Amino acid sequence: MKRFISSILCAVLIITALLSLSSCNGEKSKTYKTRGKTISYVYFNTESTLTVLGEVSDEDFNSYVSEAESLLSYYHKLFDIYYDYSGVTNIRKINQGAGNGTPIRVDAELLSFLEYCKELFTLTDGKTNVMMGAVLKIWHNARENAADNPEAAALPSEEELKAAEAHTLIDSLVIDREAGTVYISDPSASLDVGAIGKGYATERLYERLCEMGANHVALNIGGNIRTIGLDPNGEKWQTNLTNPDKSSAEFAAKFKLGQTACVTSGNYERYFAVDGVNYHHIIDPDTLMPARYFSSVTVITEDSALADALSTALFCVSYSEGIALLKNFSQPIEVIWIDNDFNIASTSGVEFVE
Repeated sequence: MKRFISSILCAVLIITALLSLSSCNGEKSKTYKTRGKTISYVYFNTESTLTVLGEVSDEDFNSYVSEAESLLSYYHKLFDIYYDYSGVTNIRKINQGAGNGTPIRVDAELLSFLEYCKELFTLTDGKTNVMMGAVLKIWHNARENAADNPEAAALPSEEELKAAEAHTLIDSLVIDREAGTVYISDPSASLDVGAIGKGYATERLYERLCEMGANHVALNIGGNIRTIGLDPNGEKWQTNLTNPDKSSAEFAAKFKLGQTACVTSGNYERYFAVDGVNYHHIIDPDTLMPARYFSSVTVITEDSALADALSTALFCVSYSEGIALLKNFSQPIEVIWIDNDFNIASTSGVEFVE
């Protein structure tokens, strides 16, 4: 299936039933709607929402809110590469111990997560690599410098990037399941789990809410959509692809979701400009530069962690290479690609709404 749309597209996914979401300056702020209930949080440096549609008691809703806050806070701290937290051995602490010869004991949950990251490295042919920290830090610093002084914005040098690339080997991440330890053998290497962390946390929250009996729920964890059940009418959720061109239609396309996960990677939110050219944050491991194949890639599958990782991996390969990469996975996966000429291509199972 291939569709063509003439406007520039931005694949931010918005569950239409959520309506507009208020901003949130603290860790959480309540925003109750007339149909169902919604609460917003800020974790992973982005706004997240939990929405229950239909009838739900205050007691049940408050229990979902409490569980979501607890789990999102936990994973936010666990995956943080910038800050330490009392009583938490997180990604930052693992990075700080790189190359010092002492394996670090971590919680079983973090151990399992990092094992999954190594598995995804293999399944995505190296396109999802949590050991890209040395390279990603250079690009992060370039974006920060550009934000502070746009007129002095500059690209990292090829020499700097190539030097960092030497410290991105996945085998430098050493996991000892029996001992419960993690170790980075290269002192110049570091972890960055931004391509997987939010999706993984979203899926763990989904599992917990299911155990609690939640239904008719839409999670939006910083753009990582995870639905529980259908809407109260027994219909699939309707989701929009939002158009970033403010002079064009608000939505470029619409499609339906059942009980599944949906994640988009795009070049339209985090970027900086040098000599009039935008450089976004999704770095191709092969070129060490922002990937240039697509404007956005959306992945729909029944695991938010996988959807998160695959949306990044598929963003960094051509359409034909992406189709081939999907054959590495046994579970059903639907994809929407939006190229730089503003065309949409999708797998056959995407349920577009005309």
